[in-house]
Amino acid sequence: MRKKLAAGNWKMNGSAALLDELANLATQQDADAPQVIICPPSPLLIPAVAATQTSAVQIGGQDCHSAQTGAHTGDVSAQMVKDTGASAVIVGHSERRADHAETNADIRAKVQAAWAANLLPILCIGESEAERIGPNTLAIIAAQLDASMPDGATGDTLVIAYEPIWAIGTGRVPTMDQIIETHDMIRAELTKRFGAEGDKFRILYGGSVKPNNAAEIFTAKNVDGALVGGASLKAADFQPIIDALQAS
Repeated sequence: MRKKLAAGNWKMNGSAALLDELANLATQQDADAPQVIICPPSPLLIPAVAATQTSAVQIGGQDCHSAQTGAHTGDVSAQMVKDTGASAVIVGHSERRADHAETNADIRAKVQAAWAANLLPILCIGESEAERIGPNTLAIIAAQLDASMPDGATGDTLVIAYEPIWAIGTGRVPTMDQIIETHDMIRAELTKRFGAEGDKFRILYGGSVKPNNAAEIFTAKNVDGALVGGASLKAADFQPIIDALQAS
């Protein structure tokens, strides 16, 4: 049985005051709750770990460099993320791919760096609107997955997040048929490459997940949770999503 996961990506949002929301969220998780990982900006990682240290809520970074150390001004290594007390890190988010020209090879190297630091990488993949409209959508997503994912991955060491780029922060959500088709394809690709291990990887859906649509999204067989953006900033918005995942 794959453990359900609700991950929150605060992106370049948050402040010391917002940590009260995180502490509030932490107190609401019971023993049967899904795994919850919140990924705040790097300057907030240490206080976020402190705010959740007596709870089941875990903290993750939003990115890491593929190198352990070096002349990379403004970057943060995977080990630095780990040293804050975090246990996970997002890699390959479409905003990183677009804003920083990150390639599949760059992202594959970041996954390996996360493994070296004993972090759980959450690997993001997804198509643009033009690619969704075109005839080769599933093949494009499958190729991105294959090229971004190193050999040796297992269900315990890697989480995949499918995020259609055109749905991130727009309020637009794929149809349930599109979500099911894409997640089923990802599962099939994982099984083709990794055999029985392919059924153990968790596949999250991300892209305008809200309290009012989460329950329906979680009915899909191969949706094991969500990577949530804006709705993860406030406990009142994120907790209903966690509850819907727990009930699914």
